[in-house]
Amino acid sequence: MATSHIAHDCVLGDNSIVVNGVALGGHVIIGKYAIIGGLAAIHQFIHIGDHAMISGGSLVRKDVPPYTKAAKEPLSYVGINSIGLRRRGFEASKIREIQNIYRILYQKNYNTSQALGIIEAEMEATPERDEITQFIRNSQRGIMKGYFGG
Repeated sequence: MATSHIAHDCVLGDNSIVVNGVALGGHVIIGKYAIIGGLAAIHQFIHIGDHAMISGGSLVRKDVPPYTKAAKEPLSYVGINSIGLRRRGFEASKIREIQNIYRILYQKNYNTSQALGIIEAEMEATPERDEITQFIRNSQRGIMKGYFGG
């Protein structure tokens, strides 16, 4: 859209939306159906997962896992993109599964390695679970943190 900047070697997934004034540094990867809100600034080498949503004006310095919503400063997990997932035909049970994965990762006071171990040991293997765990394991910059505001 107007005044957006997409730098060199960026990859935008199918049906992704980059709103007015967004700035992407070089080598950014944006997944399918991801939405980047107006005036967001994305650091170079960032990976944004499929179906993620980033609020306008955000400064994105860490990778944003699939199916999540990201907001605040510093950029933090604020839930999953449940409305977007419903609009794209995800079943309620699949949305709950994704929520449960992110509860373990962001709300149970585990470090990332511990959370991944629990997710893989205790949750049924599904394409979504495997996509999330692989995304986190492959992150070069680390993933955004959870939100612990009061």
